[in-house]
Amino acid sequence: MALFELTQTDRHVYATALQDFLPDELFDIHSHLWLESFWSTPKATDMRAVSWPYLVAKDNSAQDLAESYRLLFPGKRVVPMVFANPEPYDDFALHNSYVQTSAAAYGYPSLYFSHPRQSAADVERGVLEGGFLGLKSYLNLAPPHIPEPSIRILDFFPPHHLEVLNRHGWMMMLHIPRTGRLKDPINLEDIAWIKRKYPRIRLILAHVGRAYCREDVGDALKVLSPFDDLLFDFCANCNPQVLEMLVESVGVTRVMFGSDLPITRMRMRRICENGRYVNLVPPGLYGDLQGDPNMREVSQEEGDSLTFFLYEEALAMKTALQKLGFGKREAERVFAGNARELINGVQRETYQKPGRWEQA
Repeated sequence: MALFELTQTDRHVYATALQDFLPDELFDIHSHLWLESFWSTPKATDMRAVSWPYLVAKDNSAQDLAESYRLLFPGKRVVPMVFANPEPYDDFALHNSYVQTSAAAYGYPSLYFSHPRQSAADVERGVLEGGFLGLKSYLNLAPPHIPEPSIRILDFFPPHHLEVLNRHGWMMMLHIPRTGRLKDPINLEDIAWIKRKYPRIRLILAHVGRAYCREDVGDALKVLSPFDDLLFDFCANCNPQVLEMLVESVGVTRVMFGSDLPITRMRMRRICENGRYVNLVPPGLYGDLQGDPNMREVSQEEGDSLTFFLYEEALAMKTALQKLGFGKREAERVFAGNARELINGVQRETYQKPGRWEQA
């Protein structure tokens, strides 16, 4: 049985709108690997994050990730950068070990998932011994006494971790906290402080700083404009207006494709209402959605016309690039070239040898 089924709508969208637009090789800077058995039981209830992404898949093995690319991007070669997806009380060593083993088996670059309680030496050793290229962490790992709206970046990426990242010039995949998202003044203050104090960190703002609606952007891109090496991925962001603003502000060399798989296997269309995003999904497909302000079922007829979240993301970037007068050359930078160069650069600097993904 297939991992998931493609509809005629899916095939039509890919064949007519994406296949020729996308480069033959894609680099996915943001994808997750984990097995359901890795999660502590019962699953953590103090996630301090939205829960709807877990409605799509219970886990995402390396085999499932490879199969997802085969189904979603026929005729393309996809190289993902992979990292774990642990909950606060999980065994992080188990998660990271699985990513390390899978990355070695498939020839994928990878990031180490750090916990703020780890020492600098533990984090540095974990990255180097595992062949990782930097760190990913998450806001729900901040000390439990901090309310979710008050979490700051340094609560889950402490300074002693930033010092390690800076010393090596490693990547830092940052999912920013706080309800204000990208425009939040404290987030902007903390990002600016990190960029000034730790200039060698390859800092990536995931999801365009979680700016899923125009209202999430504010004047953030202007505030961050002095930092001309700050990087952005647009995974799980399918707002063409936001993506147009991003590319217009920072150019095509600092923006990178990320899939956020398995989350973007969801069938959906996203709208914004009063500055809040809402995922429109087929009826009954994702269980009981009552009480989730970010999810809404549509009619069966409309639901049958919905395609994958990942296709919606790619289409949004296509719309943004074309609105700015860009074409396939710029698409190659955004969907492959920028991440390829970043990954290869960190790999060579850290390990003095090329990665397997350099060998097409």
